[in-house]
Formats: sequence, structure tokens, C-alpha cells
Amino acid sequence: MSAPGARRPFISIEDYLAGEADGEQRHDYIDGQVYAMTGASDRHGLILNALAYAMTPAARRKGCQLFTSDMKVRVDIADKTSFYYPDLILSCDPQDREKYFRRAPCLLVEVLSESTARVDRREKLLAYQTLPSLQGYLLVEQDLARVELYRRDTGWRVQEVEQGDIMLPCLDTPLSLPDIYQDVTFPAAT
Repeated sequence: MSAPGARRPFISIEDYLAGEADGEQRHDYIDGQVYAMTGASDRHGLILNALAYAMTPAARRKGCQLFTSDMKVRVDIADKTSFYYPDLILSCDPQDREKYFRRAPCLLVEVLSESTARVDRREKLLAYQTLPSLQGYLLVEQDLARVELYRRDTGWRVQEVEQGDIMLPCLDTPLSLPDIYQDVTFPAAT
């Protein structure tokens, strides 16, 4: 057992990618350190499926690739490399075709949970903004019908939507909140 605050052993990018290709559990990679991903709730899965279903026709029309959960995004900041597993990656660059990750996503989506919301809203938002290709970052609540969209063309200011449609960058198509949450039952307000 290591002492509290002790740094874990450094893992090379090559060893990380090999381990992820063969492993059953997914891990984020941040500058040589790996962090296990937690499981998702049924509501998370239903929302993610609805998003993929709604976005797939537009992605195909635009010649983009859409990935849910198992594709990583690589972020290089200065001399540090990180790999994250967004819930959804939209990749529209035909040159961005690594087997296990994407470097130039156009849109990234995270379905928020209590355990991930803080990291998604701060660490990942800041890291993802460094990707020159990224046009939008969509955060989707799972406990209420609400999304937050951060767009490059607005200086990464947040747009919060609780009803109606939201216009998705890259696909130039509206996404309906009722479509996102169609299969989800929310607890009754007390």
C-alpha cells in the first residue's frame, strides 16, 4: 500500500493504449497516470442512446463519424498527453482516423453524473478547449431535462437550454430536448 498522496508509477502512452485495447475496464490517462472509469446508470445509457440515435443521420450526411463511450480523445497540452473517454465523440476530419482515439473531434458530449460533473465542467472543459478542431462541448444532465452547450464561436460561453431545441455545431442541425429525454422518467418533485 502506498502512502497517502504518493504518486502512482508512470505509465507510457504505448503501455496505456495496449492495456486499453486488451482490458475490460476503461481508464482515463492524464500525463502518465491512469484513472479507472466508473459504471453508468440506466438513465445515462438511455440518454446516450437517444443522443446517438438523433445525431447519426446528420453525422452521416456530413461524412462525420460518431462514437459512443469506447473511443478516446487525445489531448496534448505543452509536453503533457491525456486521453479521455467522452460519452460521445463527433469526428468530421477525414485525416483523423487513429484506431483507438481521435485527435481532432468537432463535438464532444458528456452525460453528467454526480461523480463526474465537476471534472466534466472544469478539467475536461479546459482541456478540450485546447483542441483547435473542437467547435462545441455539450453537457447533458441526467436528473433533469437540461443541457449546457459551450461553443468556440461564442468564446466558450455556456448556453443553457431547458426546453425546445439546441443547434449542434458541426452538424448544423437542431437537437430536441424531448428527443434526448424521451426514454427517461424523472423522479416526481417533492
